[in-house]
Amino acid sequence: MKNKKENILIIGAGLCGSLLALRLGQRGYQVTLVEKRPDLRKIEQDAGRSINLAFSDRGMKAMKMVGLENEVEKLCLPMIGRMIHDKMSNKFMSLYSGKENKFINSISRPGLNMLLLDSAEKLPNVSLIFNQSCESLDFENTTAVFKDYQTKECSTYKADVIFGTDGAGSVVRNNMFDDKSIRLSFSIDWLSHSYKELTIPASKSGKFQDEHKALHIWPRGENMLISLPNLDGSFTVTLFLAHQTGKDNFEKLNTAEEVNEYFEREFPDAKALMPNLTEEFFENPTAFLGTVKCYPWNVMGKTLILGDAAHAIVPFYGQGMNASFEDVVVLDKFIEKYDGNWETTFSEFEKERKIDADAIADLAIDNFHEMKEHVANPLFQKKRKLEVAFEDNFPKKYNSKYSLVTFNANIPYSEAMKRGRAQDKAILNLLDDGKLKDTMSLEEKLTLVLNETKDILLNDTVAKNL
Repeated sequence: MKNKKENILIIGAGLCGSLLALRLGQRGYQVTLVEKRPDLRKIEQDAGRSINLAFSDRGMKAMKMVGLENEVEKLCLPMIGRMIHDKMSNKFMSLYSGKENKFINSISRPGLNMLLLDSAEKLPNVSLIFNQSCESLDFENTTAVFKDYQTKECSTYKADVIFGTDGAGSVVRNNMFDDKSIRLSFSIDWLSHSYKELTIPASKSGKFQDEHKALHIWPRGENMLISLPNLDGSFTVTLFLAHQTGKDNFEKLNTAEEVNEYFEREFPDAKALMPNLTEEFFENPTAFLGTVKCYPWNVMGKTLILGDAAHAIVPFYGQGMNASFEDVVVLDKFIEKYDGNWETTFSEFEKERKIDADAIADLAIDNFHEMKEHVANPLFQKKRKLEVAFEDNFPKKYNSKYSLVTFNANIPYSEAMKRGRAQDKAILNLLDDGKLKDTMSLEEKLTLVLNETKDILLNDTVAKNL
């Protein structure tokens, strides 16, 4: 790779910013990565602050790009499917795919972030700066003002190009919005639900207390509990609960007795494994969930936002981090193609990526309703069993919507959404109409589903063109 002389300023050293700093550093740019928080490698992590990450093929594609696939695998715990828990403490496994090599991974956000920071810091042309909060930006002159948390002194950083990877509450994006000449359109759609992190600890012998090769779900109609395994034998448990509506919500759970009664009624088998339930419930924060959409993402070919700063999504497809990592992969493609022309690079990047970012945002909302309401529905279970059988026996002919999104990193999110929704509609319609008969062979059923899917896609195309 060529040695680059441009000075790059990246604001925000989370997962996306750390990966971007590493990749641009590998490309030879002079990179300064600035983060408002302390260096997470030097502090104790706060409990209850971060949903465990579901790391899948799109994320791994980014790790391969920067040469970290072997290191990141050491942080991963494979999950082959969803373990569904009912109110009677019965449970059953719903596989993600009919293929053994198709699984997602539970991974620690801090662990992954530390790996990326360590790798970026090893490069002589990458500088990491912490405890500096961005106060303002001058997009015309590509400068940013930062305030030191300890000294309170302000410093101005000058760069040739600025990247904003500072998360859903992005200061860079907010400065773009305040500059009326940029005409940035921005929306945040808050979910009626919030979340709280809890823990199922490891047993006294350090073992998992439940199946560790699964993402566990307790679907309860409007609300749900999920858990993901950790390397130390524990599970990170996340309660997704209405904030203030419905029979049960966060505003109603104000005492230990109320929390215990709710969990005993809704999640008895989980509660039996959570000795610190009430302490964690009141000590750990309740966090909001929302979808951020905005446009444009770039300013004059000098500044670009990406990751959650450009398209924060709810976590129900396990694609937030994967989508942010894919941003860097797609951006890297255009950097390679338009070497040195940042204006064209940024313009082409946002043109391609905006469509896919909106698609995965919408799919994440879809999956929220699927996980809390539909995974225990008999019709949905029939659909999943059929899809797993299709993928197992005819892997070149069929991929479910989940597989298209999660296990096919070369298929854009927008295409996965279009095809996946059509397939879902086709199978559910055929099942509901009784057309997928038991007397039919699996191949006959697949042929019927594929033909129905084609008709739905054709009808959708015709309707859009009217």
